[in-house]
Amino acid sequence: MNYIYETMYILRPDIGDEAVEAAIEKYQNILKENGAEIIETQHRGKRRLAYEIAKQREGVYVQMNYQGDGSQVAPLERAMRLSTEVIRYMTVKQEVPKAEPEIETEPAEV
Repeated sequence: MNYIYETMYILRPDIGDEAVEAAIEKYQNILKENGAEIIETQHRGKRRLAYEIAKQREGVYVQMNYQGDGSQVAPLERAMRLSTEVIRYMTVKQEVPKAEPEIETEPAEV
């Protein structure tokens, strides 16, 4: 059964634009190789962190939404954990909205 996942990760601010694009592509490829379908990737840019993480005050935020059976999350998070460019990441499984039965309404008589 497929679910929709959202992974938000923060890259170090001192890496260049090319390194940011390479990192985004690397993590997208990990997902694709493991059978996930990428729905959307948003490069949210450099933002100030709420608190200092690994001696960094800013970070480059990236959000990926993808669909898969869940087996894609572990290899992705392992690659992020071992990476020196990722300072924080989080994956959330999103609730898939259930199709609500349509209520038939009869036209009112005039």
